[in-house]
Amino acid sequence: MNNKVLAWSCLLAGLVMTGCEDHRIQDPQRVQVSTFATGLIGPIGLETDSQGRLWVAEAGTGNNDGRVSMITSDGKVHPVITGFDSELIPSGELNGINHLLYADGMLYILGSHSRLYKVNVSTLNPGTPMMAKDLVMEDVSKLILDYNFAEDTGETHLYNMTMGPNGDMYFTDAGANAIIRRTQAGVWSVFAIIPGFANPTPIGPPMVQSVPTGIIFDGDKFLVSTLTGFPFPGGVATIYKVDMAGAVSVFQSGFTTLVDINKTTDPGYLVVQFGKFALPGGFAPNTGEVRRVTSTGSSLAVGGLNMPTDLKQADANTYYVSSLGDGSVKKIMY
Repeated sequence: MNNKVLAWSCLLAGLVMTGCEDHRIQDPQRVQVSTFATGLIGPIGLETDSQGRLWVAEAGTGNNDGRVSMITSDGKVHPVITGFDSELIPSGELNGINHLLYADGMLYILGSHSRLYKVNVSTLNPGTPMMAKDLVMEDVSKLILDYNFAEDTGETHLYNMTMGPNGDMYFTDAGANAIIRRTQAGVWSVFAIIPGFANPTPIGPPMVQSVPTGIIFDGDKFLVSTLTGFPFPGGVATIYKVDMAGAVSVFQSGFTTLVDINKTTDPGYLVVQFGKFALPGGFAPNTGEVRRVTSTGSSLAVGGLNMPTDLKQADANTYYVSSLGDGSVKKIMY
């Protein structure tokens, strides 16, 4: 099994606020975490729309049962799009849908094999689910696989996305270790390469892949969180900054297995730590965290999460976080 496959098998098995209010999430003693929704099948991405409705991407069980669901205010899960690819690849790992993005009335969905789906949310009805095969879809896998990367992994795995200037979209590719751009006109290209680094442990390959995960645009640059590949060493995951010319540099380092990054206004960002990894057991349960990042470092905001994968703000005092380890969505209030 190659190192990138191991990274994603471990994962799949297992925010704009007011300045004065943002300070309060820095104090973990004041945070209340509760279970909001349960019974999800591989929850990965979360998104809200203009009406405040919460959407979740579920990777499925490997039986082509990936789906997008809407979670109502009472915590009930209502599937709205079903039949997404969810497969067990030859090495036995799960490959399914990843993250969601809402923009201009459209819900964008990243499916397996680097496919981008989109649907007008006004057409979605929890009482009458749509089928994934009926959505508009763009398959970008061939373009990325055919690209002549200096360090070619031979893989592509579009994982997360954000809107940039001029209606262009930017994607993290956790397989190719790259940032992919899609112009508003629908033209795709490789925008930036996220570098690997020397393995600081005696276990695994000499070089560790970056595995870019979350991405945001903060007005003049992109920030990209990284998971890092096997052996998932602690304290070496990096947040990179990428300028509009595609130049990559370190924004801040010293993190562990980052899977998401969110923008806040006080100044700083919130990142999600998936968990702490150790052989032979793998990722330890309940070692996930939400951390606040400022220019001076990072601090714990929420601890004890079970393999969290995404964080989404609902209002000034409420966030939702998907828990892959629990098959649930947690509500964070402070």
